[in-house]
Amino acid sequence: MASITIRGVKKNYAKTQVVHGVDLDFASGEFVVILGPSGCGKSTLLRMIAGLEDISGGTIAIDGTVVNKLEPRERGCAMVFQNYALYPHMSVADNIGYSLKVAGIPSAERMKRIRAVARILELEPLLDRKPAALSGGQRQRVAMGRAMIREPKVFLFDEPLSNLDAKLRVQMRSEIRKLHRRLSVTSVFVTHDQVEAMTLADRLVVMNGGRVEQVGTPGEVYTRPASRFVATFVGAPAMNMLEGVVTLDGLSLLGGSRRLAIPRAGLPVGTEVAVGIRPEAVRLVAQGTPGALDATVDLVEELGAGRVIYVDLDGAPFSVMTSEAIHPEPGTAVGLQFSPDDMHFFASPSGARLDVFKASVLEPAL
Repeated sequence: MASITIRGVKKNYAKTQVVHGVDLDFASGEFVVILGPSGCGKSTLLRMIAGLEDISGGTIAIDGTVVNKLEPRERGCAMVFQNYALYPHMSVADNIGYSLKVAGIPSAERMKRIRAVARILELEPLLDRKPAALSGGQRQRVAMGRAMIREPKVFLFDEPLSNLDAKLRVQMRSEIRKLHRRLSVTSVFVTHDQVEAMTLADRLVVMNGGRVEQVGTPGEVYTRPASRFVATFVGAPAMNMLEGVVTLDGLSLLGGSRRLAIPRAGLPVGTEVAVGIRPEAVRLVAQGTPGALDATVDLVEELGAGRVIYVDLDGAPFSVMTSEAIHPEPGTAVGLQFSPDDMHFFASPSGARLDVFKASVLEPAL
């Protein structure tokens, strides 16, 4: 096991900077997931840890040793890629044990270690097969076995489940988590899939535009997003956002049709603020219910155990997630009710979280 320390790390391609001064600390034995949209710099950061990309600025230390100038094979990292990168002409056993063969490990010892890894990954019956005869999930396990046999200090996963179907992704998430509990090796997992991130991570790093937006446990990131980007990126359906502006007696929403009674906390009148509400925090009630926002149903999306109801709220889209057995028809007039305690506030246009507000009531504007 090994800790990872990242200080002021930057990456430039010619004159374009894609990673902007990242500072992170990963504890020994921790499972960290780096989450973000395509192009946010997460895979580039992972490849810099592995030594597959040069660092333009800053330092990366593994187990207290700065590795900036070390070759990938000297860093004690093993990487699992999205495309498996198996040798098609080799058997499963030969793929898993290839690094040991290159290192000159005797055949008997090599086979002993191959079988030990195959037993953990339930690959023993497949050791004589070629990759073409394996399913996607089996190929991914072979790729993991090839990384495991090196007994690395750090596992690095670069979107390893992206090529699997939905059912296999769920199965492999479970297998990866169980494997981590068994081996307790420091692991860094990159993904754009928030379900993978939330289910796998001990700690979550959310990146956007080459910068770290938030670091925390999945629960912390979900319940207390540090920015508007995190609030809308983490969670499905995405957090609803209502635009507002600070007035003399509160915060005016939706073009002045509703007002939140809140302390201004020193924010000047006219300050633009976004109010976020998670879809699961909203209740569908009868139109005209006191304290509710009037809306019109657009679409109902069935999810089996529940459903998402998409509505039109004064021309803006808004979603409600519910497990109640209600199926309103499109065009139905409804009310949206939510507690002030479930509101999140963000500055516009910066998107930074605002903790100066504590809404007390939602009421018609005077």
